[in-house]
Amino acid sequence: MNRDQIAGTAKDIKGDVKKGIGDLVGNPALKDEGNLDKAEGKIQKGVGNLKDKL
Repeated sequence: MNRDQIAGTAKDIKGDVKKGIGDLVGNPALKDEGNLDKAEGKIQKGVGNLKDKL
């Protein structure tokens, strides 16, 4: 695993946590922030996967 894959996975997990907390407390802004973190994490993981293949 390279740094991008690790950082992407961490952002993805962070997004899951934020989204879950946002759902739990009824905070749509936190839920949206979690969704954004998840998307960023998936993109960063994809970049890391591409780097590995190259």
